Amino acid sequence: MTDLDALREAARAAYVFTLPLIEIATTRSRGLAVGSPMNTFGHMRNLADHTARKVTTPNNDTYYSTAQVDLSEGPVTLTLPPSGDRYLSVQFMDAYSNTFAILGTRTTGGEGGTYTLAGPEAAASGPRVLRSPTRHVWVLARILVEGPHDAVAAKAVQTGLSMQGPAVADPGTFATRGADWKAYLTSAAELIRLNPPPVMDGLMLRRMAPLGLEAFDPDGFTPAQAQAIAEGLEQGRKFSRGAGGLTGPNFIDGWSYPDARLGDFGQNYALRAAVALGGLAALPPAEAMYMRAQGDLPRALFDGARNWRLHFAADRQIPVDSFWSLSLYEATEDGQFFFTRNDLNRFAIGDRTPGLSRNPDGSLDIWIGAASPGPERESNWLPAPEGPFALFMRAYLPRPELLDGRWHLPPVEPA
Repeated sequence: MTDLDALREAARAAYVFTLPLIEIATTRSRGLAVGSPMNTFGHMRNLADHTARKVTTPNNDTYYSTAQVDLSEGPVTLTLPPSGDRYLSVQFMDAYSNTFAILGTRTTGGEGGTYTLAGPEAAASGPRVLRSPTRHVWVLARILVEGPHDAVAAKAVQTGLSMQGPAVADPGTFATRGADWKAYLTSAAELIRLNPPPVMDGLMLRRMAPLGLEAFDPDGFTPAQAQAIAEGLEQGRKFSRGAGGLTGPNFIDGWSYPDARLGDFGQNYALRAAVALGGLAALPPAEAMYMRAQGDLPRALFDGARNWRLHFAADRQIPVDSFWSLSLYEATEDGQFFFTRNDLNRFAIGDRTPGLSRNPDGSLDIWIGAASPGPERESNWLPAPEGPFALFMRAYLPRPELLDGRWHLPPVEPA
């Protein structure tokens, strides 16, 4: 391998490896820009809709609360409110987007409590201490909203979620994923310095070694070397856009299912980068299963000019211990997904949708398309744009038969 080939490959690997660092830093910067300080929860008091464009593939089922944490000055304390039977999850992600802990309904129950989040070198210990692998942490809470009638009660639970921690310096602004190679790699090198990767990433770090990220000098390369680095970075961008995402590449009855490593990626850097781009902050399968339907267009998208139906037989209901929700998104060119505006302001449909109507035999039909399926079916209609769209099913607290593949979704078919 020539010097230029080595640089090209190192830059490609660096983009794939560091994209989650960059995406989380971008999310952090957006929060700071609108007045959300570090080490404090910010509460989103409305369900996500078509105007929510900060994080790809949002849900329309839960209120979000989010905190960007810097543990360099010491631990922070989190208080979880009693949530009873209401679904609540508090997800803890390291700087590389790995979920290292979840508190809430599935793991700690609905009684609430106080917990300590400590950095990798802090001396804290005890039964309610969570240890982060990195200095920077993203904490993301989801609180179920049963419907408009439940908004006040759900917000009361959300208000009880709080964080107390030391004041920290502004972490600064970092390059975004589309920056030129100098800006991107300068930011990536600094984020790696602030959040050293685990020893298990040693082989990947050696692949990136020709770039000299430990003391990165973007002006220390010849024009030919700079060109090779720029080419490698672009190869990494293209690879990440085509590397999958929330769900795998294989479809069963028209649906793809999540990789077992989703949310806690280990050394699966390709999956980690793809999810950072197309499903940042995805929960692990034990908490929520994300499934994507295969459409009739490239990139598994559906044609909004056609009408579609999803039919559940009476004895084939989705096996969950919490709730399920079918979400519809428009797709961006760079592989992200956002809700699309519609006259019903309905962005998802699920087992809690007001007025959802079953057939006389107990089966269920969901109608999908840009055109109304008719007044008698509108309660079960998920409006689509006239252009391409994507469909994702979420199943929260999936039962074993869904987790291990014994139960599959029925196909989405032309209506």
